[in-house]
Amino acid sequence: MDENIKNAEEKNELVEQRYKNLRKLEESGIDPFGGKFPDTEKAISIKSNFSPSRKVRMAGRIMAKRTMGKSIFMDLKDSTGKIQLYLKKDTVGEAAFNIIKVLDIGDIAGVSGELFKTHSGEETVQVTGFTVLSKSLRPLPEKWHGLKDVEARYRRRYVDLIVNDAARDIFKARVNIIKSIRELLDGQGFLEVETPMMQQIAGGAAGKPFKTHHEALDMDLFLRIAPEIYLKKLLVGGFEKVYEINRSFRNEGISTRHNPEFTMIEVYEAYSDCEGMMKLTEELIRRAAKTVLGTEKFEYQGRQIDLSRWKRVSFEELMKENYGISVNDPLSAWVEKLKKKGIEIEGGKVSKTQLLNIVGDLVEPEAEKHPVFVVDIFKELSPLAKEKKDAPGITDRFELFIGGMEIANAYSELNDPVDQRRRFVEQAKEDPEARIDEDFIRALEYGMPPAGGLGIGIDRLTMILTDSASIREVILFPQMRPE
Repeated sequence: MDENIKNAEEKNELVEQRYKNLRKLEESGIDPFGGKFPDTEKAISIKSNFSPSRKVRMAGRIMAKRTMGKSIFMDLKDSTGKIQLYLKKDTVGEAAFNIIKVLDIGDIAGVSGELFKTHSGEETVQVTGFTVLSKSLRPLPEKWHGLKDVEARYRRRYVDLIVNDAARDIFKARVNIIKSIRELLDGQGFLEVETPMMQQIAGGAAGKPFKTHHEALDMDLFLRIAPEIYLKKLLVGGFEKVYEINRSFRNEGISTRHNPEFTMIEVYEAYSDCEGMMKLTEELIRRAAKTVLGTEKFEYQGRQIDLSRWKRVSFEELMKENYGISVNDPLSAWVEKLKKKGIEIEGGKVSKTQLLNIVGDLVEPEAEKHPVFVVDIFKELSPLAKEKKDAPGITDRFELFIGGMEIANAYSELNDPVDQRRRFVEQAKEDPEARIDEDFIRALEYGMPPAGGLGIGIDRLTMILTDSASIREVILFPQMRPE
């Protein structure tokens, strides 16, 4: 028999048995999907405050069940851990005991009882009251951790979270990373804001946007690829220190490092610059590591990372030494020189993203050990960054790499409306779909203070700090192809 058919038939038999148990509960007058169960205590609290004969109430999911004649042992699991239950027929009564016998692994229940320790010393609740709260009609996988098809974990994340404590720990760490960042910024007087996710012009970064149409206004809109433009308008308006933990979207490929919907934090500080953003980036990431790991030295995919050491590498020098490309070369020369070094150029034109990926490969050996700031990036690749006064064609910008991945991007913000228009015009010559953002230029004409701006990828930072190989491990519901 085909293995898939056999598994499907076994699954159907197990599901059908659970539906039979559902009907038994209903016939006994039990609501299989009962109401609230208040005043409960968490498993971790019960264990840490253990005292023999202390009365407790707890709710959770049945994860193990062992029937031994007139008594039943169960493991009940909540969001903090699990605790053993002891149910005795003489204590709960015959009617309740018969109901408990037809419960399945995965069912959700509420219990009350007294604490005691078994002969083996295990902290246990001797149950005196039992309430069915939700019937599970599908069996949990017995060997979820051993599934070869990891996509099943991402598609049915709800099951993954039930049985895989490591997955739950990743998302708890993600929450704490964001909390750590928010606390540091709030403590430094930054204001958290919200800006539009649907925009008339997709700007603020390089990337292909998702397009939609607003029926009432009869106009096309784009899901944002970055919140940068709106946040800088807030600097014009007088908010001097702002940040947004934002969802952004890029209509591009899916890989272990890319998801079309992703989370960034963008930070803008008036009267600061790239150097100020570099200092802030180091503070934010070192604090996040200490929060979730308790240390600045850790392992990521077999690489030893040390956040106590931060290095700078010049993009200008990397391109010159490895490919003979100088800041004054036209784009056509970049293409030819890269091709001579065996770099494949799609469509005969090098993209900004591709160039930065090339740089990422060059700095990866160093970024395996400690963070690397790639500085002195060409103006051609940085349409929103301020040019260095002593280095024409070079911007005051950095890209941060940790563990071989780009984690952050920052620069001294361009606040000259004349130069900004000039760059938008040049960009439009290269890209026929590019539109000049007249409202942003108008905002700059009112005067934007000199400022530093920073973007950190939350998903990738979480990957680094949880030793996750794929971005899909750190996004609760990653985008997937249809089943």
